[in-house]
Amino acid sequence: MAELANCVRCNAVFVKGLRDVCQNCYKKEEDAFQTVYRYLRERKNREATLLEIIDATGVEESLIIKFIKEKRLLPSDFPKLAYPCERCGNEITSGKLCISCSEELKSDLNAYEKTEQIMEEARKLAAPNIDTYYAIAKHKK
Repeated sequence: MAELANCVRCNAVFVKGLRDVCQNCYKKEEDAFQTVYRYLRERKNREATLLEIIDATGVEESLIIKFIKEKRLLPSDFPKLAYPCERCGNEITSGKLCISCSEELKSDLNAYEKTEQIMEEARKLAAPNIDTYYAIAKHKK
């Protein structure tokens, strides 16, 4: 069932369906996409960088990045088309993080898991035999 929402771009109230923007903003985004795509279709502009596209078309950087993340503009078709990593700002062509940031996060996660494992082993050693019941036969016949 449809719900009312505020457009993330203009804050207008609209019935939310598949998009998070109202119909007017959607039309503006489509016009911006067509502007960028027409610019990139020209042979001389196929190797344009993000900043060159912004300067030439006047389209906002966030919209161009949105088009790339939605896979409407493919870096395989436009080799210099890249956007910043969300953590460090290095240029990437897919995902949210560059390779070095993702490797750093993986190593941090591995270190955390090792620390947790060591802490668990220490807890086991610190409280031995707490859950164990021993019965000693005092009276043997």
